[in-house]
Amino acid sequence: MASIRKRNGKWQVQVRRKELGAVSQSFTRRDDALRWARIQEQRMEAGTFGYLMPSEVTLGDLLHRYLHAVTPGKKGAPQEARRIRRLLCDPISLHTINRLLPRTLSQFRDRRLQDGVRASQYDLVIIKHCLKIAKCEWGLAIDVNPVDFVQIPPSSSPRDRRLAKGEYERLRGAAEGLRNPLIWPIIDIAIETAMRRSEILSLTSKNVDIQNGTCHLPMTKNGSPRTVPLSSRALQIVKSLPQNSELVFPVSSNAVRLSWDRLRARAGINDLRFHDLRHEAISRFFERGLSIAEVALISGHKDPRMLFRYTHLRAEDVAKKLQK
Repeated sequence: MASIRKRNGKWQVQVRRKELGAVSQSFTRRDDALRWARIQEQRMEAGTFGYLMPSEVTLGDLLHRYLHAVTPGKKGAPQEARRIRRLLCDPISLHTINRLLPRTLSQFRDRRLQDGVRASQYDLVIIKHCLKIAKCEWGLAIDVNPVDFVQIPPSSSPRDRRLAKGEYERLRGAAEGLRNPLIWPIIDIAIETAMRRSEILSLTSKNVDIQNGTCHLPMTKNGSPRTVPLSSRALQIVKSLPQNSELVFPVSSNAVRLSWDRLRARAGINDLRFHDLRHEAISRFFERGLSIAEVALISGHKDPRMLFRYTHLRAEDVAKKLQK
Protein backbone atom coordinates (compact mmCIF):
# COMPACT_ATOMS: atom_id res chain seq x y z
CA MET A 1 0.00 0.00 0.00
CA ALA A 2 1.06 3.62 -0.55
CA SER A 3 1.64 6.14 2.22
CA ILE A 4 1.95 9.87 1.53
CA ARG A 5 2.97 12.81 3.71
CA LYS A 6 4.11 16.38 3.27
CA ARG A 7 7.54 17.26 4.58
CA ASN A 8 9.77 20.29 3.95
CA GLY A 9 7.38 21.60 1.32
CA LYS A 10 7.32 18.37 -0.71
CA TRP A 11 5.03 15.37 -0.90
CA GLN A 12 6.83 12.19 0.03
CA VAL A 13 5.25 8.94 -1.08
CA GLN A 14 6.28 5.38 -0.28
CA VAL A 15 4.92 2.19 -1.78
CA ARG A 16 5.64 -0.95 0.20
CA ARG A 17 4.85 -4.61 -0.21
CA LYS A 18 6.34 -7.19 2.11
CA GLU A 19 7.46 -9.69 -0.50
CA LEU A 20 8.75 -7.05 -2.95
CA GLY A 21 10.21 -4.37 -0.71
CA ALA A 22 9.62 -0.62 -0.80
CA VAL A 23 10.20 2.30 -3.13
CA SER A 24 9.87 6.02 -2.39
CA GLN A 25 9.93 9.33 -4.23
CA SER A 26 9.35 13.05 -3.54
CA PHE A 27 7.15 15.41 -5.56
CA THR A 28 6.28 19.09 -5.53
CA ARG A 29 2.62 18.41 -6.37
CA ARG A 30 0.38 15.98 -4.50
CA ASP A 31 -1.35 14.86 -7.71
CA ASP A 32 2.01 13.80 -9.17
CA ALA A 33 2.79 11.84 -6.02
CA LEU A 34 -0.55 10.01 -6.16
CA ARG A 35 -0.14 9.24 -9.86
CA TRP A 36 3.34 7.81 -9.28
CA ALA A 37 2.06 5.69 -6.37
CA ARG A 38 -0.70 4.20 -8.53
CA ILE A 39 1.82 3.29 -11.23
CA GLN A 40 4.04 1.50 -8.69
CA GLU A 41 1.07 -0.42 -7.26
CA GLN A 42 0.02 -1.45 -10.77
CA ARG A 43 3.52 -2.71 -11.44
CA MET A 44 3.44 -4.74 -8.25
CA GLU A 45 0.19 -6.33 -9.36
CA ALA A 46 1.47 -6.96 -12.90
CA GLY A 47 4.78 -8.43 -11.74
CA THR A 48 6.89 -5.72 -13.39
CA PHE A 49 7.85 -3.91 -10.20
CA GLY A 50 11.60 -3.20 -10.02
CA TYR A 51 12.10 -3.44 -13.77
CA LEU A 52 13.16 -0.67 -16.13
CA MET A 53 10.32 -0.32 -18.60
CA PRO A 54 11.43 0.31 -22.22
CA SER A 55 8.76 2.96 -22.69
CA GLU A 56 9.95 4.96 -19.68
CA VAL A 57 13.72 4.96 -20.05
CA THR A 58 15.77 6.53 -22.85
CA LEU A 59 19.02 5.35 -24.36
CA GLY A 60 20.58 8.47 -22.87
CA ASP A 61 19.46 7.42 -19.37
CA LEU A 62 21.19 4.06 -19.78
CA LEU A 63 24.32 5.52 -21.38
CA HIS A 64 24.67 8.00 -18.51
CA ARG A 65 24.47 5.17 -15.98
CA TYR A 66 26.87 3.05 -18.06
CA LEU A 67 29.34 5.97 -18.20
CA HIS A 68 29.54 6.13 -14.40
CA ALA A 69 29.07 2.45 -13.50
CA VAL A 70 30.84 0.45 -16.23
CA THR A 71 33.26 2.63 -18.19
CA PRO A 72 35.58 3.54 -15.25
CA GLY A 73 36.54 -0.13 -14.88
CA LYS A 74 37.79 -0.43 -18.45
CA LYS A 75 41.38 -0.04 -19.60
CA GLY A 76 40.44 2.51 -22.26
CA ALA A 77 38.09 4.43 -19.95
CA PRO A 78 39.08 7.99 -21.03
CA GLN A 79 38.59 7.21 -24.71
CA GLU A 80 35.26 5.46 -24.14
CA ALA A 81 34.05 8.26 -21.87
CA ARG A 82 34.64 10.76 -24.68
CA ARG A 83 32.67 8.61 -27.10
CA ILE A 84 29.76 8.21 -24.68
CA ARG A 85 29.61 11.94 -24.00
CA ARG A 86 29.40 12.51 -27.74
CA LEU A 87 26.63 9.91 -27.93
CA LEU A 88 24.73 11.66 -25.16
CA CYS A 89 24.63 14.79 -27.34
CA ASP A 90 23.35 12.83 -30.33
CA PRO A 91 19.59 12.68 -31.09
CA ILE A 92 19.75 8.87 -30.85
CA SER A 93 20.03 9.21 -27.05
CA LEU A 94 16.61 10.85 -26.85
CA HIS A 95 14.84 7.68 -28.03
CA THR A 96 13.07 5.56 -25.46
CA ILE A 97 14.18 1.95 -25.66
CA ASN A 98 10.86 0.74 -27.07
CA ARG A 99 11.38 3.13 -29.99
CA LEU A 100 15.01 2.14 -30.51
CA LEU A 101 14.20 -0.03 -33.52
CA PRO A 102 16.75 -1.71 -35.83
CA ARG A 103 15.64 0.70 -38.56
CA THR A 104 16.43 3.66 -36.28
CA LEU A 105 19.83 2.23 -35.39
CA SER A 106 20.71 1.50 -39.02
CA GLN A 107 19.93 5.11 -39.94
CA PHE A 108 22.14 6.22 -37.06
CA ARG A 109 24.89 3.88 -38.32
CA ASP A 110 24.76 5.32 -41.82
CA ARG A 111 24.89 8.85 -40.46
CA ARG A 112 27.92 8.05 -38.31
CA LEU A 113 29.67 6.45 -41.29
CA GLN A 114 30.16 9.98 -42.58
CA ASP A 115 32.66 10.41 -39.73
CA GLY A 116 34.40 7.13 -40.50
CA VAL A 117 33.93 3.38 -40.19
CA ARG A 118 35.59 3.20 -36.78
CA ALA A 119 33.34 5.93 -35.38
CA SER A 120 30.26 3.99 -36.48
CA GLN A 121 31.65 0.70 -35.16
CA TYR A 122 32.57 2.07 -31.74
CA ASP A 123 29.18 3.72 -31.23
CA LEU A 124 27.20 0.59 -32.10
CA VAL A 125 29.42 -1.61 -29.91
CA ILE A 126 28.96 0.75 -26.95
CA ILE A 127 25.18 0.87 -27.42
CA LYS A 128 25.00 -2.92 -27.76
CA HIS A 129 26.97 -3.57 -24.58
CA CYS A 130 25.07 -0.88 -22.69
CA LEU A 131 21.74 -2.54 -23.53
CA LYS A 132 23.16 -5.95 -22.64
CA ILE A 133 24.27 -4.74 -19.19
CA ALA A 134 20.92 -2.99 -18.69
CA LYS A 135 19.01 -6.16 -19.53
CA CYS A 136 21.16 -8.57 -17.50
CA GLU A 137 22.00 -6.43 -14.48
CA TRP A 138 19.72 -3.39 -14.28
CA GLY A 139 16.38 -5.02 -15.00
CA LEU A 140 15.66 -3.55 -18.43
CA ALA A 141 12.57 -5.41 -19.59
CA ILE A 142 13.52 -6.29 -23.18
CA ASP A 143 13.55 -9.70 -24.82
CA VAL A 144 16.14 -8.95 -27.50
CA ASN A 145 18.90 -6.44 -28.07
CA PRO A 146 17.95 -4.32 -31.12
CA VAL A 147 21.62 -3.86 -32.10
CA ASP A 148 21.76 -7.61 -32.80
CA PHE A 149 19.63 -6.95 -35.88
CA VAL A 150 21.88 -4.19 -37.23
CA GLN A 151 24.91 -4.94 -39.37
CA ILE A 152 28.02 -3.36 -37.88
CA PRO A 153 30.22 -1.91 -40.64
CA PRO A 154 33.16 -4.21 -41.48
CA SER A 155 36.64 -2.99 -40.68
CA SER A 156 38.79 -1.61 -43.45
CA SER A 157 41.55 -3.77 -44.91
CA PRO A 158 44.75 -3.74 -42.82
CA ARG A 159 47.10 -0.93 -43.79
CA ASP A 160 50.40 -1.81 -45.42
CA ARG A 161 51.90 1.69 -45.30
CA ARG A 162 55.62 1.89 -44.71
CA LEU A 163 58.10 4.71 -44.97
CA ALA A 164 58.95 5.32 -48.60
CA LYS A 165 62.47 6.16 -49.70
CA GLY A 166 63.51 9.54 -48.37
CA GLU A 167 60.50 10.01 -46.07
CA TYR A 168 62.48 9.35 -42.90
CA GLU A 169 64.92 12.10 -43.84
CA ARG A 170 62.09 14.48 -44.74
CA LEU A 171 60.42 13.87 -41.39
CA ARG A 172 63.68 14.38 -39.52
CA GLY A 173 64.34 17.63 -41.37
CA ALA A 174 60.83 18.89 -40.68
CA ALA A 175 61.21 18.01 -36.98
CA GLU A 176 64.02 20.56 -36.61
CA GLY A 177 61.42 23.33 -36.76
CA LEU A 178 59.21 21.94 -33.99
CA ARG A 179 59.12 23.68 -30.62
CA ASN A 180 59.04 20.46 -28.61
CA PRO A 181 62.44 18.72 -28.78
CA LEU A 182 60.95 15.40 -27.64
CA ILE A 183 58.75 14.83 -30.69
CA TRP A 184 61.48 13.50 -32.93
CA PRO A 185 62.95 11.15 -30.25
CA ILE A 186 59.40 9.78 -29.77
CA ILE A 187 59.12 9.11 -33.51
CA ASP A 188 62.58 7.59 -33.64
CA ILE A 189 61.95 5.32 -30.64
CA ALA A 190 58.69 4.14 -32.25
CA ILE A 191 60.59 3.04 -35.35
CA GLU A 192 63.29 1.34 -33.27
CA THR A 193 61.03 -0.51 -30.82
CA ALA A 194 57.58 -0.93 -32.48
CA MET A 195 56.02 0.47 -29.30
CA ARG A 196 52.64 2.15 -29.62
CA ARG A 197 52.31 5.86 -28.91
CA SER A 198 50.49 5.19 -25.63
CA GLU A 199 53.22 2.75 -24.54
CA ILE A 200 55.99 5.23 -25.33
CA LEU A 201 54.28 8.04 -23.43
CA SER A 202 53.64 5.81 -20.40
CA LEU A 203 57.28 4.69 -20.16
CA THR A 204 58.88 5.65 -16.84
CA SER A 205 62.56 6.06 -16.02
CA LYS A 206 62.42 3.31 -13.38
CA ASN A 207 61.24 0.84 -16.01
CA VAL A 208 64.20 1.47 -18.31
CA ASP A 209 67.16 -0.85 -17.69
CA ILE A 210 70.12 0.74 -19.44
CA GLN A 211 72.53 -1.96 -18.27
CA ASN A 212 70.53 -4.82 -19.78
CA GLY A 213 69.24 -2.78 -22.69
CA THR A 214 65.51 -3.24 -22.04
CA CYS A 215 62.42 -1.31 -21.02
CA HIS A 216 59.46 -2.78 -19.16
CA LEU A 217 55.83 -1.96 -19.97
CA PRO A 218 53.59 -2.95 -17.01
CA MET A 219 50.41 -2.36 -19.00
CA THR A 220 49.91 -2.74 -22.74
CA LYS A 221 47.00 -2.76 -25.18
CA ASN A 222 46.40 -6.51 -24.82
CA GLY A 223 46.41 -6.24 -21.03
CA SER A 224 49.69 -8.13 -20.55
CA PRO A 225 53.01 -6.62 -19.45
CA ARG A 226 56.04 -7.03 -21.67
CA THR A 227 59.74 -6.24 -21.66
CA VAL A 228 61.03 -4.69 -24.87
CA PRO A 229 64.67 -5.17 -25.91
CA LEU A 230 66.28 -1.94 -27.08
CA SER A 231 68.48 -1.58 -30.14
CA SER A 232 71.73 0.36 -29.91
CA ARG A 233 69.97 3.30 -31.57
CA ALA A 234 67.08 3.12 -29.08
CA LEU A 235 69.55 3.06 -26.17
CA GLN A 236 71.32 6.07 -27.62
CA ILE A 237 68.03 7.96 -27.82
CA VAL A 238 67.09 7.17 -24.22
CA LYS A 239 70.52 8.11 -22.89
CA SER A 240 70.39 11.46 -24.68
CA LEU A 241 67.11 12.53 -23.00
CA PRO A 242 67.11 14.84 -19.96
CA GLN A 243 66.48 12.99 -16.70
CA ASN A 244 64.24 15.57 -15.04
CA SER A 245 60.93 13.70 -14.95
CA GLU A 246 59.50 10.37 -13.85
CA LEU A 247 58.31 9.87 -17.43
CA VAL A 248 60.90 9.23 -20.12
CA PHE A 249 58.82 11.35 -22.49
CA PRO A 250 56.82 13.90 -20.43
CA VAL A 251 54.50 14.86 -23.29
CA SER A 252 50.72 14.56 -23.55
CA SER A 253 49.10 12.35 -26.17
CA ASN A 254 47.28 15.35 -27.63
CA ALA A 255 50.55 17.31 -27.95
CA VAL A 256 52.12 14.42 -29.87
CA ARG A 257 49.09 14.15 -32.13
CA LEU A 258 49.12 17.87 -32.98
CA SER A 259 52.89 17.89 -33.49
CA TRP A 260 52.65 14.82 -35.72
CA ASP A 261 50.07 16.56 -37.92
CA ARG A 262 52.29 19.65 -38.23
CA LEU A 263 55.33 17.49 -38.93
CA ARG A 264 53.63 15.62 -41.75
CA ALA A 265 52.43 18.89 -43.29
CA ARG A 266 55.94 20.36 -43.24
CA ALA A 267 57.39 17.18 -44.71
CA GLY A 268 54.69 17.05 -47.39
CA ILE A 269 53.54 13.57 -46.33
CA ASN A 270 49.76 13.38 -46.03
CA ASP A 271 48.91 9.67 -45.81
CA LEU A 272 51.23 8.52 -43.04
CA ARG A 273 49.81 7.74 -39.59
CA PHE A 274 51.80 7.46 -36.38
CA HIS A 275 50.72 3.83 -36.02
CA ASP A 276 52.28 3.13 -39.43
CA LEU A 277 55.64 3.50 -37.69
CA ARG A 278 54.81 0.25 -35.88
CA HIS A 279 54.34 -1.42 -39.28
CA GLU A 280 57.68 0.00 -40.34
CA ALA A 281 59.46 -1.22 -37.20
CA ILE A 282 58.11 -4.78 -37.32
CA SER A 283 58.91 -5.09 -41.01
CA ARG A 284 62.47 -3.91 -40.31
CA PHE A 285 62.85 -6.56 -37.59
CA PHE A 286 62.02 -9.28 -40.08
CA GLU A 287 64.35 -7.75 -42.66
CA ARG A 288 67.14 -7.92 -40.08
CA GLY A 289 66.56 -11.66 -39.86
CA LEU A 290 64.72 -11.89 -36.53
CA SER A 291 62.47 -14.91 -36.07
CA ILE A 292 58.72 -14.75 -35.55
CA ALA A 293 59.20 -15.55 -31.85
CA GLU A 294 61.76 -12.78 -31.45
CA VAL A 295 59.59 -10.21 -33.19
CA ALA A 296 56.56 -11.28 -31.14
CA LEU A 297 58.62 -10.75 -27.98
CA ILE A 298 59.30 -7.17 -29.04
CA SER A 299 55.87 -6.29 -30.43
CA GLY A 300 53.76 -8.13 -27.84
CA HIS A 301 51.65 -10.07 -30.35
CA LYS A 302 50.28 -13.31 -28.92
CA ASP A 303 49.00 -14.68 -32.22
CA PRO A 304 51.52 -14.99 -35.11
CA ARG A 305 48.66 -14.51 -37.57
CA MET A 306 48.05 -11.05 -36.14
CA LEU A 307 51.77 -10.36 -36.40
CA PHE A 308 51.72 -10.99 -40.13
CA ARG A 309 49.13 -8.22 -40.53
CA TYR A 310 51.86 -5.78 -39.50
CA THR A 311 54.55 -7.40 -41.61
CA HIS A 312 55.02 -6.01 -45.10
CA LEU A 313 58.37 -7.00 -46.53
CA ARG A 314 59.62 -5.29 -49.66
CA ALA A 315 59.82 -7.78 -52.52
CA GLU A 316 62.94 -6.12 -53.92
CA ASP A 317 64.76 -6.57 -50.60
CA VAL A 318 63.87 -10.27 -50.45
CA ALA A 319 64.98 -10.62 -54.09
CA LYS A 320 68.42 -9.26 -53.21
CA LYS A 321 68.77 -11.90 -50.48
CA LEU A 322 67.76 -14.66 -52.88
CA GLN A 323 70.25 -13.45 -55.47
CA LYS A 324 73.24 -13.46 -53.09
